[in-house]
Amino acid sequence: MVDAAALGARVASSAVTPLIKKLFVKSEPGAGLVDRPVRISALVSFGREKRSVTPKDVDKIAAELVSRALKAAGPQDQPVDASEVPAVRDALARTLAQLGEITIEDYEAVGLGPEGFARLLRTRVTLSRYGLGEAGELLYERLLHTASLHILNFLTQRSTYVARQQTVQTQQLARLVQAVDVLLERLPSQSAEDAGFESAYADHIAARYGTLTIYGLDAGTLEWPLDTAYLRLEATRQHTRQDGHPAPDPLHVPAEQVLARHDQVLLRGVAGSGKTTLVQWLAMVTASRTYDHGLSHLLGRVPFVLPMRRIVRPDAEFPFPGDFLRAVGCPVAGEQPAGWAERVLRARRGVLLVDGIDEIAGERREAARRWLRDLVRAFPGNLWLVTSRPSAVPEDWLGAEGFEELGLAPMTRDDVATFVRRWHRAARADEAVGESLLGSVRTTSELNRLATNPLMCGMLCALHRDRRGFLPQDRRSLYEAALTMLLERRDRERELRDPDGVRIPYATQVQLLQRLAWWLIRNSRAEMDRSDAVHIIERALPALSLGDTAGAEDVYRSLLLRSGLLREPAEGRVDFLHRTFQDYLGARLAVQELDFDLLVNNAELDEWEDVILLALAHARPREAEGMLRRLVGV
Repeated sequence: MVDAAALGARVASSAVTPLIKKLFVKSEPGAGLVDRPVRISALVSFGREKRSVTPKDVDKIAAELVSRALKAAGPQDQPVDASEVPAVRDALARTLAQLGEITIEDYEAVGLGPEGFARLLRTRVTLSRYGLGEAGELLYERLLHTASLHILNFLTQRSTYVARQQTVQTQQLARLVQAVDVLLERLPSQSAEDAGFESAYADHIAARYGTLTIYGLDAGTLEWPLDTAYLRLEATRQHTRQDGHPAPDPLHVPAEQVLARHDQVLLRGVAGSGKTTLVQWLAMVTASRTYDHGLSHLLGRVPFVLPMRRIVRPDAEFPFPGDFLRAVGCPVAGEQPAGWAERVLRARRGVLLVDGIDEIAGERREAARRWLRDLVRAFPGNLWLVTSRPSAVPEDWLGAEGFEELGLAPMTRDDVATFVRRWHRAARADEAVGESLLGSVRTTSELNRLATNPLMCGMLCALHRDRRGFLPQDRRSLYEAALTMLLERRDRERELRDPDGVRIPYATQVQLLQRLAWWLIRNSRAEMDRSDAVHIIERALPALSLGDTAGAEDVYRSLLLRSGLLREPAEGRVDFLHRTFQDYLGARLAVQELDFDLLVNNAELDEWEDVILLALAHARPREAEGMLRRLVGV
């Protein structure tokens, strides 16, 4: 993987290419139609065979490359001390002169790639004789990488034979040259402080969002590299025909490409459809600063991941850019240079990923809309992706700010097959088990209706393996079976014990988790203070048979470690790993407590939609009938 940011030395191709061409003889008409490789030493303009450029001219070319890099850096941020510039110039000139000595042929050189070719040239020069310091050596290395990139790109353009023999490398070199130019255009001349922090922040983003939690995998494989796990889904947009009527089929766009087509997108998707995974993917790719994923619109930009459940607190103001990192608990927030976030957004380099509008209370969403409006107007030209469940906000909610509305499409049959096979590879399960599941999904209409998003497919995979092929046939039974697997069977079958010696029976775990979930739902919260969770558990303990040795703190810690349903996203905060489990458990307790009035009275709130549907599934026939009559006004 080549980091385009490390190759540029702030010298664009328009400045480098003419200098590189001077190192090679001019091609005769038809020279590019050769059908064989050519030694590079036979192509250079200063070699023994064809000399039109003198060694002094090579020195001048190297000097010009160094000069342009220093000029691009600006007088306030010179990469090396002026006294070291002649040594960098001489070292680069002697290295470029090796083009006339190496015996490698053009197609072989292209196969090495820019890093490998730069290494080849570098090994032929004793760099220590030039007395370069750390900064001087870094500038030399970056300029050599830049020169190597353009030399190889020139070779692919010069010879059709090379282009045919090294098709993939030829395409990669052309894209990388383009990527470097895009980066140089987007990256302003930064202070060393800003550039250093941005690099540290990018490393944090790559580490934080570079893995994905896959439900149902064993403890050792819960975290799966996102590069391997990411499933490319599609976003859809309803479009209008020429006669003004809606077209029968929506337009389909690869989900990761939505920001290539629109600067501002509101993306709707049902629970578990992959909205948060898409946010992770876009953040990771943006931070990587590579062209490997083909998303050139993200090069040179800075991701800001803003989960609404984390940044919105009751009665607290929404954060301004300078507070973004602190609001989400970013560990490098304290190192952030003053005004850095604002400078990024002023330069139109931000990728703002606002995840989960549906996860904040309904009464705060209008304030959230105003907050988004003010940010978009104050910092135009950045990329925005806002995600939400379908019914959380009205149609055209951000239309006045120019947001395009798209929806995540259900998984296709091919998507399901890809996901199931990847899941079984990650779980190190027999391939035949995965194929058996795919057969069941294809031939059983109930399972086919369930396998529409990554969350449900992950549950089906885990349960199919865990229950040796027996699968629930409806949504409620699927959740119930998943709970049993997560809370009871896995620990029992593997004889796992909590390190504090607390063993909580399955039914007791469910009761406690239900109370936490129902509290969050009733209070329109996505997460709670750890102390509140411990207090809720403490109040419930007297009615449970756990003995006197298990305190509320011990029980909380056991649920956190063993249930697989709770997590602490930040110090002192706790939430459910996925909102679906919160809604399922809360609805279950609501029915047990006969809280039908509360359910019906909140039916108009979109965040209660899944809770009410699940409550209807939990309720006895007469209770469900009564709820439905009240909901439809009969």
